[in-house]
Amino acid sequence: MGFFFFSGSTTAKLDEKNRFVLPQDMRYGLVEEGLLEFVIGLGLGGCLTIYRRSDIEKIVKKFQEKQHLAKYQKFFTLFFSTLYRSTCDKVGRVMLPPHLKQIINIKKEIIIAGVLNKIEIWPKEVYERNLNSLLEGKDTELDLAKMTEEAFALLDESGEPK
Repeated sequence: MGFFFFSGSTTAKLDEKNRFVLPQDMRYGLVEEGLLEFVIGLGLGGCLTIYRRSDIEKIVKKFQEKQHLAKYQKFFTLFFSTLYRSTCDKVGRVMLPPHLKQIINIKKEIIIAGVLNKIEIWPKEVYERNLNSLLEGKDTELDLAKMTEEAFALLDESGEPK
């Protein structure tokens, strides 16, 4: 497929069976070797994350190297016990496991956000609150100007801002 990354966001509603429609361009980005299969689990900061099959395989291989280190056991238990293999039906609906819906307190509406090599699923009210806090400068931990500067500094080989 060439170089691909997930981007953009959209609002979706869960139906009575906890399903939502995954945008078509995001579905295409999840197809590997002709199969639309992926893993959904807990993400960072109060969201769920959809991982490509190949990305989760890389994560598993790296974690297997550290599986006998006690300091990672609680994280591994939490991470892997909340991962679910999934796919889309013919119209692009994804079934959200009730356990994951409950953990991050999704009501009815969600924001589906493409973020580099993964897709994040946020309760709509949490996503909007985070975005507004960031844009209005209300969150002392999230300074948009500073975060932007630091992120773009990653593009410089030395890692220092220009």
